[in-house]
Amino acid sequence: MARRKKIYEGKAKILYEGPEPGTIVQYFKDDATAFNAEKKDVIDGKGVLNNRLSEFFMNGLAQIGVPTHFIRRLNMREQLVRSCEIVPLEVIVRNYAAGSMSKRLGIAEGTQLPRPIVEYCYKDDALGDPLVTEEHIAAFGWASQQDMEDILSLALRVNDFMSGVMLAVGIRLVDFKIEIGRVYDGDYQRLIIADEISPDSCRLWDIETGQKLDKDVFRRDLGSLTDAYSEVARRLGVLPKSNVTKPTLIN
Repeated sequence: MARRKKIYEGKAKILYEGPEPGTIVQYFKDDATAFNAEKKDVIDGKGVLNNRLSEFFMNGLAQIGVPTHFIRRLNMREQLVRSCEIVPLEVIVRNYAAGSMSKRLGIAEGTQLPRPIVEYCYKDDALGDPLVTEEHIAAFGWASQQDMEDILSLALRVNDFMSGVMLAVGIRLVDFKIEIGRVYDGDYQRLIIADEISPDSCRLWDIETGQKLDKDVFRRDLGSLTDAYSEVARRLGVLPKSNVTKPTLIN
Protein backbone atom coordinates (compact mmCIF):
# COMPACT_ATOMS: atom_id res chain seq x y z
CA MET A 1 0.00 0.00 0.00
CA ALA A 2 1.44 3.38 -1.03
CA ARG A 3 2.35 5.72 1.80
CA ARG A 4 -0.15 8.55 1.97
CA LYS A 5 0.89 12.18 2.19
CA LYS A 6 0.04 13.69 5.54
CA ILE A 7 -1.35 17.23 5.25
CA TYR A 8 -1.98 18.08 8.88
CA GLU A 9 -2.14 16.46 12.30
CA GLY A 10 -4.29 17.96 15.03
CA LYS A 11 -5.21 16.91 18.55
CA ALA A 12 -7.94 14.47 17.48
CA LYS A 13 -7.52 13.88 13.74
CA ILE A 14 -4.98 13.45 10.96
CA LEU A 15 -5.64 14.74 7.45
CA TYR A 16 -4.18 12.94 4.43
CA GLU A 17 -4.20 13.80 0.77
CA GLY A 18 -7.30 12.23 -0.80
CA PRO A 19 -7.49 9.81 -3.74
CA GLU A 20 -9.02 12.42 -6.06
CA PRO A 21 -8.19 16.11 -6.51
CA GLY A 22 -10.08 18.29 -4.06
CA THR A 23 -10.53 15.50 -1.50
CA ILE A 24 -9.00 14.74 1.89
CA VAL A 25 -8.98 11.60 4.02
CA GLN A 26 -9.85 12.48 7.62
CA TYR A 27 -8.53 9.96 10.17
CA PHE A 28 -9.98 9.96 13.70
CA LYS A 29 -7.44 9.29 16.45
CA ASP A 30 -8.08 7.87 19.92
CA ASP A 31 -6.29 10.81 21.54
CA ALA A 32 -8.29 12.85 24.03
CA THR A 33 -7.20 16.33 25.10
CA ALA A 34 -8.62 19.04 27.34
CA PHE A 35 -7.67 22.48 28.64
CA ASN A 36 -5.81 23.35 25.43
CA ALA A 37 -4.01 19.96 25.46
CA GLU A 38 -2.73 20.36 29.04
CA LYS A 39 -4.57 17.13 29.86
CA LYS A 40 -4.00 14.22 27.47
CA ASP A 41 -4.80 10.52 27.21
CA VAL A 42 -5.48 7.81 24.65
CA ILE A 43 -8.99 6.37 24.87
CA ASP A 44 -9.39 3.05 23.04
CA GLY A 45 -12.23 3.20 20.52
CA LYS A 46 -12.87 6.94 20.75
CA GLY A 47 -11.83 7.60 17.14
CA VAL A 48 -14.11 4.83 15.86
CA LEU A 49 -17.11 6.23 17.70
CA ASN A 50 -16.46 9.83 16.62
CA ASN A 51 -16.06 8.77 12.99
CA ARG A 52 -19.40 6.97 12.99
CA LEU A 53 -21.23 9.67 14.94
CA SER A 54 -19.87 12.48 12.76
CA GLU A 55 -20.94 10.52 9.68
CA PHE A 56 -24.44 10.19 11.16
CA PHE A 57 -24.78 13.92 11.87
CA MET A 58 -23.25 15.07 8.58
CA ASN A 59 -25.57 12.80 6.58
CA GLY A 60 -28.53 14.08 8.56
CA LEU A 61 -27.60 17.68 7.83
CA ALA A 62 -27.23 16.93 4.11
CA GLN A 63 -30.74 15.46 4.09
CA ILE A 64 -32.19 18.79 5.28
CA GLY A 65 -30.13 20.82 2.82
CA VAL A 66 -27.26 21.97 5.05
CA PRO A 67 -24.03 21.68 3.00
CA THR A 68 -21.09 19.84 4.58
CA HIS A 69 -17.63 18.66 3.54
CA PHE A 70 -18.54 15.01 4.15
CA ILE A 71 -18.48 12.68 1.12
CA ARG A 72 -18.48 9.15 2.56
CA ARG A 73 -17.05 6.98 5.30
CA LEU A 74 -14.13 4.85 4.12
CA ASN A 75 -13.71 2.52 7.11
CA MET A 76 -14.15 2.52 10.87
CA ARG A 77 -11.61 5.32 11.39
CA GLU A 78 -11.56 7.30 8.15
CA GLN A 79 -13.88 9.36 6.03
CA LEU A 80 -13.48 11.07 2.68
CA VAL A 81 -14.23 14.78 2.81
CA ARG A 82 -14.13 17.70 0.42
CA SER A 83 -11.09 19.92 0.65
CA CYS A 84 -11.97 23.44 1.78
CA GLU A 85 -10.46 26.62 3.14
CA ILE A 86 -11.21 26.74 6.86
CA VAL A 87 -12.53 30.02 8.24
CA PRO A 88 -10.26 30.65 11.29
CA LEU A 89 -13.16 30.65 13.75
CA GLU A 90 -14.80 28.22 16.12
CA VAL A 91 -18.53 28.85 16.01
CA ILE A 92 -20.18 27.98 19.33
CA VAL A 93 -23.93 27.68 19.82
CA ARG A 94 -25.17 27.62 23.41
CA ASN A 95 -28.67 26.57 24.52
CA TYR A 96 -27.82 26.24 28.23
CA ALA A 97 -25.10 27.86 30.32
CA ALA A 98 -22.10 25.59 30.87
CA GLY A 99 -18.32 25.56 30.78
CA SER A 100 -16.59 28.84 29.99
CA MET A 101 -19.86 30.79 29.74
CA SER A 102 -20.77 29.87 33.31
CA LYS A 103 -17.29 30.90 34.50
CA ARG A 104 -17.26 34.18 32.56
CA LEU A 105 -20.75 35.35 33.44
CA GLY A 106 -21.41 33.64 36.76
CA ILE A 107 -24.46 31.78 35.46
CA ALA A 108 -25.16 28.39 37.06
CA GLU A 109 -24.45 25.44 34.79
CA GLY A 110 -27.64 24.06 33.29
CA THR A 111 -29.48 27.39 33.22
CA GLN A 112 -31.57 27.53 30.05
CA LEU A 113 -30.72 30.57 27.96
CA PRO A 114 -33.53 32.84 26.71
CA ARG A 115 -32.54 31.93 23.14
CA PRO A 116 -29.62 30.18 21.45
CA ILE A 117 -26.51 32.33 21.81
CA VAL A 118 -23.82 32.16 19.13
CA GLU A 119 -20.23 32.97 20.08
CA TYR A 120 -17.01 33.05 18.06
CA CYS A 121 -13.48 32.07 19.03
CA TYR A 122 -10.35 32.76 16.99
CA LYS A 123 -8.72 29.43 16.09
CA ASP A 124 -5.22 29.63 17.55
CA ASP A 125 -4.02 26.96 19.98
CA ALA A 126 -1.10 29.10 21.14
CA LEU A 127 -3.55 31.79 22.26
CA GLY A 128 -6.06 29.34 23.72
CA ASP A 129 -8.71 30.04 21.04
CA PRO A 130 -9.79 33.42 22.49
CA LEU A 131 -13.36 34.68 22.36
CA VAL A 132 -13.79 37.38 19.69
CA THR A 133 -16.57 39.67 18.53
CA GLU A 134 -17.92 40.35 15.05
CA GLU A 135 -15.98 43.62 15.20
CA HIS A 136 -12.71 41.68 15.52
CA ILE A 137 -13.75 39.34 12.71
CA ALA A 138 -14.54 42.22 10.35
CA ALA A 139 -11.50 44.32 11.32
CA PHE A 140 -9.02 41.50 10.76
CA GLY A 141 -10.71 40.19 7.61
CA TRP A 142 -11.38 36.68 8.89
CA ALA A 143 -14.87 36.74 7.35
CA SER A 144 -17.00 39.28 5.49
CA GLN A 145 -20.35 40.61 6.68
CA GLN A 146 -22.10 38.31 4.20
CA ASP A 147 -20.02 35.40 5.48
CA MET A 148 -21.11 36.18 9.04
CA GLU A 149 -24.77 36.23 8.07
CA ASP A 150 -24.35 32.88 6.31
CA ILE A 151 -22.36 31.42 9.25
CA LEU A 152 -25.05 32.49 11.72
CA SER A 153 -27.75 30.93 9.54
CA LEU A 154 -25.80 27.66 9.22
CA ALA A 155 -25.09 27.53 12.96
CA LEU A 156 -28.75 27.97 13.90
CA ARG A 157 -29.89 25.37 11.35
CA VAL A 158 -27.38 22.88 12.76
CA ASN A 159 -28.69 23.70 16.23
CA ASP A 160 -32.31 23.07 15.23
CA PHE A 161 -31.39 19.72 13.66
CA MET A 162 -29.10 18.55 16.47
CA SER A 163 -31.48 19.64 19.24
CA GLY A 164 -34.33 17.69 17.68
CA VAL A 165 -32.27 14.56 17.04
CA MET A 166 -30.96 14.54 20.60
CA LEU A 167 -34.29 15.34 22.24
CA ALA A 168 -35.79 12.30 20.47
CA VAL A 169 -33.33 10.00 22.29
CA GLY A 170 -33.54 11.67 25.69
CA ILE A 171 -30.43 13.83 25.42
CA ARG A 172 -30.21 17.59 25.97
CA LEU A 173 -27.99 19.50 23.53
CA VAL A 174 -26.37 21.98 25.91
CA ASP A 175 -23.95 23.52 23.41
CA PHE A 176 -21.70 22.62 20.51
CA LYS A 177 -19.02 24.06 18.27
CA ILE A 178 -18.57 23.76 14.54
CA GLU A 179 -16.03 24.87 11.97
CA ILE A 180 -16.90 26.44 8.64
CA GLY A 181 -15.14 25.86 5.32
CA ARG A 182 -15.10 27.84 2.09
CA VAL A 183 -15.37 26.06 -1.24
CA TYR A 184 -15.22 27.68 -4.64
CA ASP A 185 -17.10 26.87 -7.82
CA GLY A 186 -15.34 29.18 -10.25
CA ASP A 187 -15.72 32.67 -8.82
CA TYR A 188 -18.64 31.60 -6.63
CA GLN A 189 -17.90 30.99 -2.94
CA ARG A 190 -20.00 28.74 -0.74
CA LEU A 191 -19.76 28.08 3.01
CA ILE A 192 -20.11 24.53 4.33
CA ILE A 193 -19.90 22.69 7.65
CA ALA A 194 -16.41 21.19 8.03
CA ASP A 195 -14.27 19.31 10.58
CA GLU A 196 -16.54 17.03 12.66
CA ILE A 197 -19.69 16.94 14.77
CA SER A 198 -19.31 14.46 17.61
CA PRO A 199 -19.41 14.25 21.43
CA ASP A 200 -15.91 15.78 21.28
CA SER A 201 -17.47 19.02 20.03
CA CYS A 202 -20.84 18.98 21.86
CA ARG A 203 -22.09 19.03 25.44
CA LEU A 204 -24.71 16.30 25.79
CA TRP A 205 -26.61 15.65 29.03
CA ASP A 206 -29.14 12.94 29.75
CA ILE A 207 -32.49 14.71 30.14
CA GLU A 208 -33.65 12.56 33.06
CA THR A 209 -30.47 12.23 35.13
CA GLY A 210 -28.22 15.05 33.94
CA GLN A 211 -25.47 12.50 33.26
CA LYS A 212 -22.79 13.94 30.99
CA LEU A 213 -22.28 12.05 27.72
CA ASP A 214 -19.55 14.21 26.18
CA LYS A 215 -15.90 15.19 26.62
CA ASP A 216 -16.63 16.72 30.04
CA VAL A 217 -16.46 13.09 31.26
CA PHE A 218 -12.74 13.25 30.42
CA ARG A 219 -12.23 16.88 31.46
CA ARG A 220 -13.76 16.31 34.90
CA ASP A 221 -12.78 12.65 35.51
CA LEU A 222 -16.39 11.47 35.62
CA GLY A 223 -15.85 7.93 34.35
CA SER A 224 -15.30 6.15 31.05
CA LEU A 225 -15.33 8.39 27.98
CA THR A 226 -15.84 5.40 25.68
CA ASP A 227 -18.88 4.32 27.70
CA ALA A 228 -20.36 7.83 27.44
CA TYR A 229 -19.83 8.08 23.66
CA SER A 230 -21.07 4.51 23.22
CA GLU A 231 -24.30 5.41 25.01
CA VAL A 232 -24.88 8.27 22.55
CA ALA A 233 -24.17 5.90 19.65
CA ARG A 234 -26.49 3.25 21.11
CA ARG A 235 -29.38 5.66 21.51
CA LEU A 236 -28.97 6.99 17.98
CA GLY A 237 -28.67 3.49 16.50
CA VAL A 238 -25.33 4.39 14.94
CA LEU A 239 -23.51 1.17 15.82
CA PRO A 240 -24.82 -2.39 16.01
CA LYS A 241 -25.45 -3.32 19.64
CA SER A 242 -22.73 -5.94 19.59
CA ASN A 243 -20.16 -3.29 18.61
CA VAL A 244 -21.18 -0.46 20.91
CA THR A 245 -19.28 -1.31 24.07
CA LYS A 246 -16.06 -2.35 22.36
CA PRO A 247 -16.08 -1.14 18.75
CA THR A 248 -13.93 -3.01 16.28
CA LEU A 249 -10.69 -1.09 15.84
CA ILE A 250 -9.38 -0.79 12.29
CA ASN A 251 -6.26 1.30 11.73
